[in-house]
Amino acid sequence: MNSLAPRIESGLRITHGKLSEHGKFLSPDRRKASLEAFRSRFGPDRLRSLDGPELLQVMHTHGNRESMVYWIEYKNDDEFAGLHFGGISGGGAHMYGIFRRSKTEQWVKGSPRNEENITEAEAIVIARKHRDQLLAGAALLEALPAQAGDAEYLALQKDLEQQAPDLASKAWAHKYFFVIFPDKLDDFHNERWQRFHLIKLLQEPPTADGLYVVGGRFVKLAADLGWPIDELTSTLNGRNGRLTPYWRIGTRLGAVDSIWEEMKAGSYIAVGWSKIGDLSQFADKGDWKEKKKAVIQLQEQHYPGDPRNVSSRQAGELLNFVSEISEGEVVIAGDGEKVLGIGRVTGPYFYDSTSPIKSPHRRSVEWLSFDQWKQLQKDGPRTTVWELKQIGNLLEIEKRIQGTTPITLPQPVLVKSVVTAKPRLVGIPARIQAILERKGQTILYGPPGTGKTYWARQSAFDLAAIEAYGRLFNELLPEEKVVVAGNDTKAGLVRCCTFHPAYGYEDFLEGYRPQANTAGQLTFLLRDGIFKSICDDARKAPATQKFILLIDEINRGDIPRIFGELLTLLELDKRETSLHLPLSGKSFQVPKNLYVIGTMNTADRSIALLDTALRRRFGFVELMPDTTVFGSAVVDGGIPLGPWLNALNERIRAHLGRDSRNLQVGHAYLLHGGKPVTDISRFVRVLADDLIPLLEEYCYEDFNSLARILGAGLVNEERQCIRVELFEPARQEELVQVLLSQSPDIVTSLEAASSEESPEESEEVEAEDES
Repeated sequence: MNSLAPRIESGLRITHGKLSEHGKFLSPDRRKASLEAFRSRFGPDRLRSLDGPELLQVMHTHGNRESMVYWIEYKNDDEFAGLHFGGISGGGAHMYGIFRRSKTEQWVKGSPRNEENITEAEAIVIARKHRDQLLAGAALLEALPAQAGDAEYLALQKDLEQQAPDLASKAWAHKYFFVIFPDKLDDFHNERWQRFHLIKLLQEPPTADGLYVVGGRFVKLAADLGWPIDELTSTLNGRNGRLTPYWRIGTRLGAVDSIWEEMKAGSYIAVGWSKIGDLSQFADKGDWKEKKKAVIQLQEQHYPGDPRNVSSRQAGELLNFVSEISEGEVVIAGDGEKVLGIGRVTGPYFYDSTSPIKSPHRRSVEWLSFDQWKQLQKDGPRTTVWELKQIGNLLEIEKRIQGTTPITLPQPVLVKSVVTAKPRLVGIPARIQAILERKGQTILYGPPGTGKTYWARQSAFDLAAIEAYGRLFNELLPEEKVVVAGNDTKAGLVRCCTFHPAYGYEDFLEGYRPQANTAGQLTFLLRDGIFKSICDDARKAPATQKFILLIDEINRGDIPRIFGELLTLLELDKRETSLHLPLSGKSFQVPKNLYVIGTMNTADRSIALLDTALRRRFGFVELMPDTTVFGSAVVDGGIPLGPWLNALNERIRAHLGRDSRNLQVGHAYLLHGGKPVTDISRFVRVLADDLIPLLEEYCYEDFNSLARILGAGLVNEERQCIRVELFEPARQEELVQVLLSQSPDIVTSLEAASSEESPEESEEVEAEDES
């Protein structure tokens, strides 16, 4: 009997009711139809009848949307609601043992790092083995009693390991068996997920490993609650959220010095190694092997007395703290085997450079408990950063924090270090500089999110700083930065404005503005606009000093009306030529030491529609989506940023008509702080808040086109809406499957990333942190 605490059962039923109320579950008829559709195509009887090339085509042709592997991993529509039966993201095509490359039609076996091309005949041999092992597993499940307990499921695991050794640990095989036997298995196709949810239910999982060992627990619980398995697991996801590890953070620097009271009062966790400096550059989830090599070099440089193995261990701990711990994960503050507090991480890594300070590497947390207790099982008591594994400790943590609210404590002021910029202009800023020196003004244009405003501002500040002080803007002293950028009381060398439909000549050059006099009467005064003001200041300054005007969204204004007679004076050979302004009657010139940089979004207006006179006088820099900035970055859950964005833009170009090139999605949406967005929670926020609204605008409520771009799994064409429930933390794995289903040929592989060198657990040592 699955005994649930009354509070937990009540919480499950409340979550189930909310999900049901919002239509998150399959209807009985649709569930039945989906399962029958799969069985008729790929059930044991069908597989038993297949052989040769047909077997290979039906089972393993990954790019074929009618194949078994496609149905298992991606299909989610009216015919087969596959993602309601659990996701299997991660591993890419390699996880099936064999696959065929769509471009070359070459069959491949092996892992991402150890591939081997094989013939079709060799692939058929492997497919036969898989077929026979699926049939053997189906026979074992057929014979499993309806109300089996832990012992019977352990026996099932052992039998599967003997009779289906290639498939017993495979998520895709587990999903196959679930769809065939939904009354005998759960649809968590990952062992860690299974045990995570049992711990959240305050149940101790069986000690034996394996995907099938705990199946009876969920089957019995679903029966007790009166729900189908897929409703139970969706409810558990809704209640418990995403799978999160538990971490131990040491509180001693060396053998004596404790920083617990500071951590407690400041609502943060921290580690020492203060000599190494800011590690923000390693905070993204990039190549672990390369990051660790760089951190080891820092360790050996600043702590030369440590043995090589100590440097390697400490580098792994630091990287875990900096890049592997994520927001929402539970941490304990430990002193040996004693637990001093339990908290939940609320922010990214930051470096506190406040002096004097011993523990500068930090993460913000909300404390949930300050009860002190001893670990029930030894679990990294002598390490500084350690992922907890012992089930007894994890259960104890959950018992102590479930139902609690965060403890409110005053937060300290966080001071972050400044990253030094490079000493010269290269790349896009160098291109901008060259055009400005040749023509005096330039426009950066391209689809949204391609970095137009970013590059315009960086180039403007650096160019002005170089001319004024011989250094880049980020290298200037605070008072020097004020000279370049200005402040509330003083205009700088760089000034900014944004054009819009109501922006006019009087805002840009000069015009009459209403003003009340001392008698309360309304009068009109002639005032200089931003362009006239910067021209006057530039004319009074030395000729070597550069002034720069940034015009954002230049294409949104009425260009001929705003610029008026100024267009002629913008040409370099017409600079310092005088004309009389019609309102003030004063003589006006555009000085040679003034540059103009504009930006325009081609999703709003094509460059071809710009005023012809304006186009002749400006140089143009096109900025398009550039996925090379992502490198090999992969979002948690298995979405390779570069290939995914390329595939999305390819579908945009295919479905949005002749101007679709200008409607692509820029890479900047998926950058945060200049680094790729690899945290799944942040990626989901970008998708929901930025990308989907942008695409909805492009499609003008054409949900058919929107579905072809984003996929039917994310767009409900019938109701003409986005399936916003997929953005919930508990359904992130399902969302990953939906996003990848539009591009099944992308080899996603978290397996490939982890095979380079995965984040590691630290070895226990006697002393914590550096001495």
